[in-house]
Formats: sequence, C-alpha cells, structure tokens
Amino acid sequence: MLEKGNKKIIRAWTFYDWANSVYPLVVTTAIFPPFYEAITSSEETDMVSFFGLDLHNSALYAYVVSASFLVVAILSPLLSGVADYWGNKKFFLKVFCYLGAGAVGSMYFFGNFFDAGLLELGMLSLFLASIGFWGSLVYYNAFLPEIAEPEDHDSISARGYSLGYFGSSILLIIILAIYLGKFIPGPPNWSFPIVMIWWIGFAQYTFFRLPKFAYHHNKAGKGILYKGFHELQKVWQELKTLKVIKRYLTAYFFYSMGVQTVMLMAVIFAAKEVQWEDDGKTGLIISVLIIQFIAIPGAFAFSKGSAIWGNISVLKVAVFFWIVVCTWAYFIHLPWQFYLTAVGVGFVMGGIQSLSRSTYSKMLPETEDHASYFSFYDMLEKLGIMIGTLVFASIETYTDNIRDSIFGIIISFVIGLILLFRVPKEKRVNPNG
Repeated sequence: MLEKGNKKIIRAWTFYDWANSVYPLVVTTAIFPPFYEAITSSEETDMVSFFGLDLHNSALYAYVVSASFLVVAILSPLLSGVADYWGNKKFFLKVFCYLGAGAVGSMYFFGNFFDAGLLELGMLSLFLASIGFWGSLVYYNAFLPEIAEPEDHDSISARGYSLGYFGSSILLIIILAIYLGKFIPGPPNWSFPIVMIWWIGFAQYTFFRLPKFAYHHNKAGKGILYKGFHELQKVWQELKTLKVIKRYLTAYFFYSMGVQTVMLMAVIFAAKEVQWEDDGKTGLIISVLIIQFIAIPGAFAFSKGSAIWGNISVLKVAVFFWIVVCTWAYFIHLPWQFYLTAVGVGFVMGGIQSLSRSTYSKMLPETEDHASYFSFYDMLEKLGIMIGTLVFASIETYTDNIRDSIFGIIISFVIGLILLFRVPKEKRVNPNG
C-alpha cells in the first residue's frame, strides 16, 4: 500500500502541474486563440466553413472544445473503472499525457491546413489535445487522496496549482521574448512543439516517482472492460448514498461550468471586444501573465482561508466574486479595464480550482477506487464545460454578439452559489451527511 505523506512522491505529484499547465496557458489561452483568430478572420468576415456549415470562428472553436469534453466525459468513467480494477492509474495518466502533448505539437501545421482548405483537420489537433489534457487530469487528481492525509489536501492542491501557474508563466515569457524579439520570424506556431517537449519532458519526473500500483493489482486480462464497468457501477451505488458529496458535486457542476468557460473563451472575447491600440496580441499575453502570477497567491490565500472558515464558506465567497467579475466584464471596452478584470480573475481562479479539488478529495470515504470517484468529479466538470461552451457559442450565434454570451456564464455561477448553500459548512464534513 502506498505510504501517505512521502515528500518525494508528493513533490513529484505536484510537478505534473508544472509539466501540463503549459497547455491551458500557452495553447488554449495565450497563443492559440489569437493565432486562430488571426488566421481564420479577414477584414470582411469572421465566418468559416466547417464540413459545409458557415460558422463564426469563435463559435466553431467553442463547438470543437465542447465536443472534446463530451468524449472525455464518456470515456473517463469507464477507463477509471478499469484503472481502479487493474490498480494502475499511472498507465492511463501517461496515455492521455502523450496524446495531448502530441496533438499540441501537430498544431504547428494548423495554418497550412487552413490554407489548404483542410480546417477540419486543423481542428482535429485542438480536439485531441483537449481530450489528452483533460483526460490525464482524471488520473492525476485521483492520486491526491492516496498520497496525502485529508488535512494536507488543501495545501498540497494549492502547491500543485501554484507550480503550474509559475512554470507555465516562465515558458510563456520565454516564448513572448522570442516572438517580440523576432528571433524566429513569422507566426508563433513554432511555440506548439516547444509546449509538447516541455509537457512530456517534465512529466517524466512525475512518472518516475508515482507508483505503478498504489493498492491492489489485478491482471489486465480478458474482460477487463466489463470488470472496469462493474467497478464503476459499484462506486456509483456508493455515491448515491453520500448526501453531502451529491450536493457538493451538483453545485460544483454549475460553478465550474462558469469558471472553465471563462478560461477557455476569455482571450477570444478580449480579442474581439477590447479596443486594443495595436493588434492586441501583446496586451492579451500581458493580461494572461497577470492572471497567472496573481493566481499563485490566490491559491494559497484560499487554502489559508479554508483552514479558518471552512472550504464551503470560502467557495461561496469565490463564486460570488466570479459573478461580480463577469458582470463587470460585460461592460468593458478598454485595455485597462481588461487588465483590471485579469487581476480579479487571476486571484479567484487559483483559489477556486485548488480548493474545489481538495474539498472533494477530503469528502471521499475510505476507498481504493479513487480514480472512479474522481471520474465522476471530472465527468461533471467536462459536461459542465461542454454545456458552458455550447451555450456560449449558441448565444453568440443567435444574437450575433459574443458579449451577450456572458449572461450564460453569470447564470451558471448564480445557480452554483445557490446550490452551495445546501452543502454543510463544516471544515471536515461527514460524507454521509
């Protein structure tokens, strides 16, 4: 059985945040959205043709991302059951890591695909990269209750997110320096293979230290998918009796929908709606760096706050703050206003992500099926993102105004906040209610 509290294993676990956080920062936030917007837009229109359908480029982006989350939501529970039966979460962590990183590397050719009239092939890279990144997090998160005691989950979760924010910011600064210094001419598509190498390279430290089999070890033989499904079914029956976890997951589904939709669509929104003095690329990257560095103290501040007031109380404050930030964002037009928004988003983003993960981890009963339990957590997150991005794209498609899509995000936060009031506020709750 895996020893809890081993500092080397905990350090290696948190280091995967350092490795993989370059994907959400560099690829889906800072570099690819403006790169995608520039390639797929012209002075006359932002409409693109995708399998014969004419769509706004931002709506297509949201639809593809939404479809990737549907795939993860379907696959991750079944594969998590297999991982728990087999006892080897690290295998699946590696598979999704290599899939995601490899797809990111292939984004180097996105411009070529678009010029050749093969936009569908170019979007496939984004689709697979998203599946790889989010799929790997199911198994990564599931290690937390196995490597640490519940009272340490908040601080360790915050440490992981902070490493991710800091490490990915370093790489983004390097890429920004190369781009602004024109050391590599042309568009920044060369940054995608760099992200691939960073992600795979630093993940090796995590893979080296994390155990192959944390608990039991059943052979991966014939019928393992059926046995994995049976393992998942067993956890589902247990979950239905855990009132506090059910209430928390319902609230998490809605407020996480808002958080992740903001993170995925904020840069595309700013590229279209903020009145930048130049092409906006530098301003957008500066905004992203502000978010990253503010998120580091935010993660630790929320961890400290949870020790004083309890996780649920602090999460309520965070969700309310998100409502305020999104309402403010609806009215912004100028760069300084977006920078101010970035400060607010950064502080609350770090806190709500790390605290949400550790709150769920502390609620779990004594079990060996951590991957299956976390697959439901991640499945709800992915379904929320899928619905959130779908609603975001649909509102823009219907109103022809991306700014109106913010209303969908605000509603998800309001529902999530209301549902959080149904979850007990104790620092260490009994999962059975």
